[in-house]
Formats: sequence, structure tokens, C-alpha cells
Amino acid sequence: MNNLNISNNSDTISFWYDPDKRSIIYQVGAACLFAFVAWYLISNTMANLEKQSIATGFGFLQQEASFEIGESLIDYSAADRYSRALTVGFLNTLLVSFIGIILTIILGTFIGVARLSKNWLINKCASGYIELFQDIPVLLQLFFWYAFFYEMLPSPRQALTPFEGLFLCNRGLIFGIPASHPAYKYMAIAFVIAIIIIFFLKKWAKKRQDLTGQAFPVFKVSIILVIGLPFVSWLFGGAPTEMNIPELKGFNFTGGLAISPEFTALLLGLVLYTAAFVAEVVRAGIQSVSKGQTEAAMAIGLKPANVLNLIILPQALRVIIPPLTSQMLNLTKNSSLAVAIGYPDFVSVAGTAINQTGQAIEGVLLIMIVYLIFSLSTSAFMNWYNKKMALVER
Repeated sequence: MNNLNISNNSDTISFWYDPDKRSIIYQVGAACLFAFVAWYLISNTMANLEKQSIATGFGFLQQEASFEIGESLIDYSAADRYSRALTVGFLNTLLVSFIGIILTIILGTFIGVARLSKNWLINKCASGYIELFQDIPVLLQLFFWYAFFYEMLPSPRQALTPFEGLFLCNRGLIFGIPASHPAYKYMAIAFVIAIIIIFFLKKWAKKRQDLTGQAFPVFKVSIILVIGLPFVSWLFGGAPTEMNIPELKGFNFTGGLAISPEFTALLLGLVLYTAAFVAEVVRAGIQSVSKGQTEAAMAIGLKPANVLNLIILPQALRVIIPPLTSQMLNLTKNSSLAVAIGYPDFVSVAGTAINQTGQAIEGVLLIMIVYLIFSLSTSAFMNWYNKKMALVER
């Protein structure tokens, strides 16, 4: 009997001294504690809402919104439901984030390369840009551009006209666009086909070069495809040339395409601010590649374009992509500041819905979910691209 008790005690002692088994107990305890705290907070919140007769749930999404939205990518009126109003805000946020990320990468890369220039003037201008836009808070930059469009630009009747069909005033940038025609649909299809062809062409050219050592002019052929296929589609579609030119009627312009001051101010502020950080990321990535790599590539006769494309960028991207992902996420999250200058992004539309319905918890939860979707999708894409660009050691 004593031997049995000693055996049980030794098993208990050995169990508590086993780190793997102890970690399971700790994790179960932490999960139970988290579940208890969550239950307490949720039940307490629901009880308080019930005492104050505040409705809960997402049923309000099917109610009439009863407010207008200044900018929308889809048809919307005040008679539509809150769900459609929130969809408008979602698409507006998606639009400014998508365009902003593309412009930021282009501008940031250009400034980052200019920062490494041996030309004194170009180098100092790039350095000045980085210092200026990094040190000014992004919200102040948004206020500046918003005030610039409304205070510095003239009214529609005195609009600036750099050339015919383009007007710049305190109502935004208004310019002519091609009139609706079926040929443009075929051009879009041809453009997509060109992108698909370029994708497979690039893979074939890489495989061919690995086998034979002969380079294929992928860039030149890609430019020809991207321009040539849509142009041929335009010709076969009747070569339409009619334009939808904006005209001043009353106190505003009709026709053409108008880009609002709010959208322009938000896009400028986000792009110029984030590009300053992207420029430093690009500079650091390029400088992480030793000069010996470049010298060795030039010694075997590679052209400067091939040195950049085949030697420097594949190694620099390993350093650039992770912090670049963070800057893209920052730009997307900073777009929520649009509410400060009146651009109807998701936060602004959701805020109006909260004020009208009083359902703050549901509204804030929707905002959190939407920005979580933006962040996770951006991170997933960049992680996939990072793995794709990673160097595989042999």
C-alpha cells in the first residue's frame, strides 16, 4: 500500500515537472479566464442596454438610411437601406486605399532611388522631401490640402483651365472622358488578355533563359501587348472619338468626370505622407545589397537594366517587402481620418448610422471588422508575394 502511494506521488510530481503537460494546464486556465471575462462583459453590457431600452442586433441594416452621401461608386439615394449606405462607404475606402497604395509605391520608389543619387541636387531634394513629410502629422497634411482646394482655388465660374476640357476649381478637378461606346468594353477585355499573355510570357522567358542563357525582351514585348491589343480592339470597334466634355451650367459643371476636393485632399495627404516612409524602406533595401554584387554583375557584361532586375532587386526585395507591408497597412488605416475633411469613407458613413440609430456597439464592431478585413487581405497578399520573391538556396 505504501508503495502504491509513493508511486502515485511520484507520478503527480513528474506530471507537474513536465513542461509540456504544465503548459496544457496553463492554456486551459487562461482560456477559461478569458471566457469568464468575456461572458461577464457581454452579459453586463446586454443588461445595461436592456435597462436603457436600447435595441441591439443588426436589424437596423434593413431600415431606411434617410441621409445622402456625396460620393458613391454605386447608385445610392436616401431611400436606400443602411446596408447599402455602408456598402458605399466600404467601396469609397477601398477605392482611396487601392489607388493610394499604387501611387505610394511608385512615388516612394522614385524618391528612394533619388535619395541614393550621386547628383547633389537630386539627393538633397529627396532628403528634404522625406524630412518634411515624415515630420508633419498626416492629419495636418489632410487639413492643409483640404484648405488649399477650398481657399486657394477659384469658384467654378473662374475655374483654371490648363487646356481645353480640364477645369480646376474649389469644386474639384473636372475633365472630359470618352463618351460611352461598346468599343471600350472590348478594349478592357483586350487589356486583361494582354496581362494574361504577359504573365505566361514572362514565365516562358525565364525558363528559356535558364536553359539557353538567351534573354528575351519581355519588357518591350509587354509594352507592345498592353498598348497594341486595346488599340486593335478600338480600331475594330469603330475607332470612336466622341468625348463627354464638362460644361458650366449655373454654379457647377455638368458632364465629364469630377474628382471632389475631399477625395483629392485625402489621396494627396496619404500618398505624400506614406511615400516618405516607403522611400526610406526602398533606400535601405537597395543599400543592403553589397556593392560587390553590382561590380560582379557588370564584370560579366550585364547591362545596367539587367543588373537592377536580376541582381539588385531580387536581393533588395527580401528587405523591402516586410516593412513595405506595414506602410501599406498604415495607409489603409490612416484613411479613416477622411471623416475629418468630409470624405464619405466607411468610418464617416458608419458614424452617421450610429448617430441616427444609437447602436454604437454594432457600428463600431462593423468598423473594426471592415478594417480587419482590409489589413488581413493586404497582409495575406504581401506574405504570398514575399514567399514568391524569397531566394531559394541550393
